[in-house]
Amino acid sequence: MAGHFEALPGGGAAVALDEVEISILRSLAVQLLELIGPGEAAVDDDPLAALFTDGPSSPPSDPALARLFPDAYGGPGAADDERTRAAAAEFRRFTENDLRARKRDDALAMVRSLDALGSGGAVLELGPDSSRQWLGALNDLRLAIGARLEVSDDDEEASELYTLPDSDPRKPMVMAYLWLGGMQESLIETLMP
Repeated sequence: MAGHFEALPGGGAAVALDEVEISILRSLAVQLLELIGPGEAAVDDDPLAALFTDGPSSPPSDPALARLFPDAYGGPGAADDERTRAAAAEFRRFTENDLRARKRDDALAMVRSLDALGSGGAVLELGPDSSRQWLGALNDLRLAIGARLEVSDDDEEASELYTLPDSDPRKPMVMAYLWLGGMQESLIETLMP
């Protein structure tokens, strides 16, 4: 089970993590929270008013945030079309705050469950809902790291990452990217009927 999730009877998943793995996952999740940013305070502490607060209308300039919060109507040539840009801005204005909140909740759930393990290695057991939050957080971590590594759909570029020398400063990020991918894949398998 080391580093890979296994299904639990009745739903959910479990994974054995050592102290270093717990520390790395927690650190990455905290960095993701910092990247996403703090939540918007409810207007006058009124949660209903927060529902009607507009979000941003332009995409983030940071490549990792742009990957986490892409334009809704992207694709080749879309940036040249004024109507498409306007529709993407309108969609972003009404959805990005909620999407940020969900991503923040997923990363917080990861941090809290890791903190509950205490010091040393342990077996992390997640219920069905927590498993879905972890899946979201793992995906967001991989997207952010992939953006930092400039991973694309080009298989030739991706294969170069697998053969980086140990002296390459990107090597630790590549190793984290691949490890998170294995965890994500094994967690998906536990959620499939």
